Amino acid sequence: MERSRVVDYYSRFDEWGRLEREPFEFMINMHYIRESLPATGLVLDNGAGPGKYAMELARSGYRVTLSDLTPASVDMARQKAQEMKLSQQFDGFHVLDATHLNGIADDTYDAVLMLGPLYHLQLEQERQAAVQELHRVTKPGGIVFAAFQSRMRMSINSLQSPQHWKPNDSMDAIRSFMQKGTFDHQDQGRFTGAYYFHVQDVVPFMEQHGFETVHLIGSSSLKAMLTDEQELYWKGRGEEQELFHYLIEAAKDPSILGISSHLLYIGRKL
Repeated sequence: MERSRVVDYYSRFDEWGRLEREPFEFMINMHYIRESLPATGLVLDNGAGPGKYAMELARSGYRVTLSDLTPASVDMARQKAQEMKLSQQFDGFHVLDATHLNGIADDTYDAVLMLGPLYHLQLEQERQAAVQELHRVTKPGGIVFAAFQSRMRMSINSLQSPQHWKPNDSMDAIRSFMQKGTFDHQDQGRFTGAYYFHVQDVVPFMEQHGFETVHLIGSSSLKAMLTDEQELYWKGRGEEQELFHYLIEAAKDPSILGISSHLLYIGRKL
């Protein structure tokens, strides 16, 4: 992974705003995170960006440690905690690489989130190192939440909007992407070098690194299939909440995993 490229991208990109603009992903993830968390405990949000999930967990009473590769994101998270009067719930804000969580002791956390780093680790040994670190810092029996991006969904995006996802604007390029899983955006300043998993590879990858699978969910559920106009129909009927509850339920249906851009793996450390 080119760390400088990732840091440069997230120093300029509004990740907090992205989750505000795409609220279903955040709300669906939070539903399943809350469902799986212990009632109290120590939580590490590893690769937290500006800390939207960390703030929500701190507000719920958890003791939270936050880490991210990008110093600007860590600074923003610290500022958000101050603005929200949540600083007392945090045990630290750290600039750390997910593949080397230096200074964090073994078997420390009741739950660990890693909702971003695996997108950017294009080398297999780096992905393995990140998951080994995830395992190391989690208490035995602790819960982990790891986010993945779907290779099939990215191929669909490329087929639908080839000019938006260069170099995936030819069938040869899309076939190559489906084989390798790596993607480097051709347009300057767009999404960093990334890695996308085949859905069927996520559970074996995590289980071979010492986790027992609880759930694999589609974080964006069926929302990726709905246009704004289609969503407005349900809002116009006054059924927005019913739609949201349906999207939450559908998120754990394995048949939709390939069309969800983001996947959330929930597991327990053996």
